[in-house]
Amino acid sequence: MTTRGDGRAAWAGLPQPQTEEGRAGLAALLTTPTRALIALDFDGTLAPIVEDPTAARATADAVRAVRQLAGLAGKVAIITGRPAADAARFAGVADVPGVTVLGHYGRQRWERGRLSGPALPPGLAVARADLPAVLASAAADPGTWIEDKGEAVAVHTRRAAQPLAELDRLREPLAELANRTGLALEPGRLVLELRPPGADKGGALRELVAELSPAAVLFSGDDLGDRAAFEFVRQLRAEGTPGLLVASGSAETPDEITAAADLVVNGPAGVADLLAALGAAFAAATENAHN
Repeated sequence: MTTRGDGRAAWAGLPQPQTEEGRAGLAALLTTPTRALIALDFDGTLAPIVEDPTAARATADAVRAVRQLAGLAGKVAIITGRPAADAARFAGVADVPGVTVLGHYGRQRWERGRLSGPALPPGLAVARADLPAVLASAAADPGTWIEDKGEAVAVHTRRAAQPLAELDRLREPLAELANRTGLALEPGRLVLELRPPGADKGGALRELVAELSPAAVLFSGDDLGDRAAFEFVRQLRAEGTPGLLVASGSAETPDEITAAADLVVNGPAGVADLLAALGAAFAAATENAHN
C-alpha cells in the first residue's frame, strides 16, 4: 500500500478515477471494505453483449472476481433488467450467499437461492398479447424480434437491416402501446422495453442503500438503463455518502454514460480486472485490520 499526496490510499493494480468525487469514493471503499456496496449491471458489464440474450454469460474472470468480493465487501449486488434467477445463474452466483441479484430493475430479488417479488400488473399481459400486431401494423423489419422477460417484454432491432433507424421508427407505436397498457417504455442498446412503471435501477439501488447504510457505493454500468443508478449515486454523494461510478466502455456505450462516469474501463474485461484488483485490496485491508 502507498499513500497519495492528498493522504488517500492508492493500491497497486487499481486504476485512478478521473474525478475528485470518484477518487474520494474509491478511497472510502478501500477504507472500510466491510461496509462497501458493490453494485453491478449484468449485460455489457459482467457479460459481453451477444446477439442472443439467452446466450449471455459473465466472463470467467468476472465470476471469479465477484465471488471473491462476496466474501470481503459488505454487499455485492447485481442489478439488471433480466429475471433475477436467470441473471444469478448467468453470472455464476446462484449459489453464492454474499450476492444479491435484483432482477427486472428491482422488482425481483434473488438471494440465498430464494426468489421474491410482487404480482405482475394486468397491463403487461395485454401488451404481451398485442405486441405482435403492433409490430405488424408498423411493418417492422423482419429482423426485429420480441424477447419475453416474464415481467417485461422487449423489442430488439439488432438483427434489422438498419438497427438504429428501426429503433427510432418503432419508438412511437411502442410508446402508444405503453401508454394504453399503463407500462413504461425504456430504451436500451438497440432495444425498447415495455415494463411496469416505477421500476428502475436507481430505485433498486436506493432500496439497497436504505437497507444496508453502506459507507461507500460503487456502481458500474454501460447503457441508458443505468442512468437512474448513476443519478442516485450522484445524489448520495451530495448527501455525504462517497460513491464511485464506473462505465463499462465500448464502441456502443452511450456518450451520456461515459461522460457521467468517474472511471471508464475496457468493457467486461476491464470491469473484471477492476473487481479483481478491488478484491485484492479488500483482502489486504482486512488482513491489515486483523494484525
